[in-house]
Amino acid sequence: MKLQLNDSSLLQTQAFINGEWVNGDAGETFPVSNPATGEVIAEVASVGAEETARTIDLAEAAMSAWKKLAPAERSGILERWYDLIIENTDDLAAIMTLEQGKPLFEAKGEVMYGASYLKWFAEEGKRIYGDVLPSPGDRRSIVIKQPVGVVAAITPWNFPNAMITRKAAPALAAGCSILLKPAAETPLSALALAELSKRAGVPAGLFNVLPTKSSSTVGGEMTSNTKVKKLTFTGSTPIGKLLIKQCADTVKRTSMELGGNAPVIVFDDADLDLAVKGALASKYRNSGQTCICANRLLVQEGIYDQFVEKFAAAVKEFKLGHGFDEEATHGPVVSKKALSDIDAIVQNAVEQGANVVAGGKPSELGNCFYEPTILTDVNDKMSIFGEEIFGPVAPVFKFSTEEEAIAMANDTEFGLASYVFTQNLGRIWRVSEGIEYGMVGVNETAISSEVIPFGGVKESGQGREGSKYGLEDYLETKYICMGGL
Repeated sequence: MKLQLNDSSLLQTQAFINGEWVNGDAGETFPVSNPATGEVIAEVASVGAEETARTIDLAEAAMSAWKKLAPAERSGILERWYDLIIENTDDLAAIMTLEQGKPLFEAKGEVMYGASYLKWFAEEGKRIYGDVLPSPGDRRSIVIKQPVGVVAAITPWNFPNAMITRKAAPALAAGCSILLKPAAETPLSALALAELSKRAGVPAGLFNVLPTKSSSTVGGEMTSNTKVKKLTFTGSTPIGKLLIKQCADTVKRTSMELGGNAPVIVFDDADLDLAVKGALASKYRNSGQTCICANRLLVQEGIYDQFVEKFAAAVKEFKLGHGFDEEATHGPVVSKKALSDIDAIVQNAVEQGANVVAGGKPSELGNCFYEPTILTDVNDKMSIFGEEIFGPVAPVFKFSTEEEAIAMANDTEFGLASYVFTQNLGRIWRVSEGIEYGMVGVNETAISSEVIPFGGVKESGQGREGSKYGLEDYLETKYICMGGL
């Protein structure tokens, strides 16, 4: 389909380096496709290591003036970028739906969510405080905060707008410059944001977008270049581990938001309708392609059958379709490979004894559509218990006691998001403190916003994004001792 935009200049296909639109040195491109149809949307410029190295030099030079600006001046520019994103929400959402596949209403929600980080950090950047520590009379001990330096960011395809602003906003607010490698599946959203950053007055060299068909080449330069002081990454745990190893040689700061295996724990005393509603929203948002989506539904035995009945009735009301179909509630997964991986997990679970209550197979709509699926008769000995599904598949496990639920929830190397449904106040505290996750939603699954510290523990990563804590990840603490007073 042909994309109709109010502002066609938001659809860019070149790299954005030092405030200019440029091709890669070799003139190479790679295709970006619509997962709903398989149609190639655009050919996008592909850069390599040499362009990345030059961008790092330019980012370092641009930062020298940026970090000296008054925080209020930096704030004003971020505010203008925010305003432009809001003004262009429809176009940004249309671009996202075309390249990523999520329904248009969901894409608009992500654009608004992504913009909120610019608004938040525009204000939070004014509140970078230091300290004067108690000291002997002839000296003063002072602590100041300074920008960490040039930041490299690698962002995923599942949230191609918000995962960029969540990194760029605090970096710029802190006084850093940033270069971004977007996912090859969804570079158009990143390039549209770059166009708006230029209009907002973000000085050249401070925000750069490097699309590439060779992630390892660009990523390798980012991790090895000594001028890059911090790497921030959202993606899979195996790739995150590799990047951490690569950053070790130059002892870079890292922020890692990695894989998840989120449990939704539903106790007998839960508000059942609320639990079903929350689990549905968490599991099937973006067709199950979120790092914090419900990956394991753990339901206490006393309400297990009732929960499954209500849950299945709601899932059967879903409507798969192209993102621009106003009746569609859910779109495609991102690629044929993703669908193949999802189906392999489902079929393996069935072979091990799982029962398909809904879905369970690819849809006839197209190569990237998978039916919203529910599996019962699953247990913690099956491989699906430990797998990050990243698709519209909900395995529903049964447990007996509170202690068993906590043990099941913790039986994973991941520790990003978790959810608990219960009306018992004591249980809320016991379970929230007992499960090993960076984030816990109690009687709520919509837990993410710009004001909270988003991040995980164990192999789900390190660092936090959003909130005042997210700004700290882009600052260094310097101690100054003033003697002879």
